[in-house]
Amino acid sequence: MKRPQWAERTAESIMERTPKLYQKGYNGKWSYDYGVILKGFERLWRVTGEERYFKYIRDNLDYFIQDDGSVLGYRQDEHNIDHLNNGKLLFILYKETGEEKYKRAAALLREQLKTHPRTSEGAFWHKQIYPYQIWLDGLYMGAPFYLEFLLTFEQGEDLNDVTKQFILCERHTRDEKTGLLYHAWDEQRVQPWCNPQTGQSPNFWGRSLGWFVMALVDVLEMLPADHGDYPELTRILNDTLKALRSYQDADSGVWHQVVDAGKRKGNYLEASASSMIVYAMAKGVRLGLLGSDWHKTLNRAYAGLISEFVLETKEGWVNLNKNCQVAGLGGEDRRDGTYAYYISEPIITNDQKGLGAFLQACTEYEFLER
Repeated sequence: MKRPQWAERTAESIMERTPKLYQKGYNGKWSYDYGVILKGFERLWRVTGEERYFKYIRDNLDYFIQDDGSVLGYRQDEHNIDHLNNGKLLFILYKETGEEKYKRAAALLREQLKTHPRTSEGAFWHKQIYPYQIWLDGLYMGAPFYLEFLLTFEQGEDLNDVTKQFILCERHTRDEKTGLLYHAWDEQRVQPWCNPQTGQSPNFWGRSLGWFVMALVDVLEMLPADHGDYPELTRILNDTLKALRSYQDADSGVWHQVVDAGKRKGNYLEASASSMIVYAMAKGVRLGLLGSDWHKTLNRAYAGLISEFVLETKEGWVNLNKNCQVAGLGGEDRRDGTYAYYISEPIITNDQKGLGAFLQACTEYEFLER
């Protein structure tokens, strides 16, 4: 019996359920979630050659990208690193269609980074409204887009500005004892959520670590292997994944919402983080960044994704359960970074971030297996 190809079945489910990603629950907002899903479609299109996957990317982004290259709902002066994520699809759209509007839109997003506020060492703030803060999430949102823009349109100049984002982030968020990375760091050490001595937030949130390792493999795929920081980024990837491997749930093979607190009351196995970690492992193996000793861990984790989180509907659609809807720090009094906070956020089915990460994980894993 031919085993199911979860990548294609997930993509078909997404297309049937949400032909327009920006409508259901998003009301046309320029949201980074679409980019997570559409990067899965891009990879699937590359490996299958199925034109409908490319069309889905184009149809969803054409709602936002105007003929003059302006982007509906995007404001540069917000200096929100999340707003760059969808820009990752503009390179393939420009390359395949030759339409100038995609290049102009990418250049518009690139402009944001020229004035985006930074810490004293040059790391991008997560958002203007979160001053002097590095969040792990932001590395996924900004770094791969920035690198691809530099390589595509700026002759690969100043790549150090991309690699140093990871080096600084790891330096300030890493916990010596566990090797895990805290969700965020405040350079000023004034946020209510941070440790006043270290500036670090108090917990290891699964999805933030997932964003970070996804960003690393995506950047390492494009970064020239002779770049001076290539070995250091490879080390950071290996060290972070090794730390995560030691917290892989013994029974299910996947990861918890708060990574190091599997036994604590209220914690749960979380789909988006687990999918992101599987994606990073599978892609790391494919690119030769991880050794062959990772196959066993990867196989167990992938099997866990399917058994723990996937339920099929009567229509044959793929449902992805147990996704943390959202989590952040500050902005509201209750987003205090405590354990109680992370487990209090809503747990939902088919969150776009989770589905997108799952699609990317399945595509990497299934085509690695082939």
